Amino acid sequence: MDKLIITACICGAEVTKEQNPNVPYTVEEIVREAKSAYDAGAAIIHLHVREDNGTPTQSAERFKECIDAIKKELPDVIIQPSTGGAVGMSNEERLAPTLLRPEMATLDCGTCNFGGDDIFVNTENTIIEFANRMNELGIKPEVEVFDKGMVDMAIRLNKKGIIKSPMHFDFVMGVNGGISGTARDLNFMVESIPAGSTWTASGVGRAEFPMVTMAILMGGHARVGFEDNVYLSKGVMAKSNGELVEKVVRLAKELDREIATPAEAREILGLK
Repeated sequence: MDKLIITACICGAEVTKEQNPNVPYTVEEIVREAKSAYDAGAAIIHLHVREDNGTPTQSAERFKECIDAIKKELPDVIIQPSTGGAVGMSNEERLAPTLLRPEMATLDCGTCNFGGDDIFVNTENTIIEFANRMNELGIKPEVEVFDKGMVDMAIRLNKKGIIKSPMHFDFVMGVNGGISGTARDLNFMVESIPAGSTWTASGVGRAEFPMVTMAILMGGHARVGFEDNVYLSKGVMAKSNGELVEKVVRLAKELDREIATPAEAREILGLK
């Protein structure tokens, strides 16, 4: 079994300081949270960026400012920008951080409801456009899926050579409008991907640590962070992303799973 790659999704596009005052907005806050997660054991920082007032942005300039500041403190960490952005953004807005040629970026493989009237739109042509951009720039996509049909979409595009093998999936479990965050459903998703693929489990809200624990046991990898959940345990607000990562490390230690360094994560994921 490979060592466990921990991804920290440190701020997301939607969670706010009203929900947890430690959610980072400014460059300095984003560096602080990235460092707390890295020091605790995260190999990958999944990165959204904000304006100083908390407004989500896909500005390449803002991404560059944050990435440069993180890399100054953490030169070996893997930074994985989001191309999801925020609900309502155009494709070109969402693709802006790919111009910085990161090692990885997310590739969302389907449309889903995001609560209320919000819809996260990813048409087949959008997915192809994003995959082609990543191929052109040498970026490894993390295939982000919220339901089984999105896995099937990724496999179909993989067979056409649009998404390259080996694929790395992120199963986002427990989003309203997506698949639920249960052991049964995670197992269903894992059994649906091609042999040779790698995968990470992300659980939203109360599903976060059950999904992480399953991933540790099943040979997958783990994502935690304020984007997905702001609580360390029921009723206990996390003080940092580092606290959430530390909990994953404790679980992994109890279950005899070693933690991957960034260099080891690059080898497991086949990053150049």
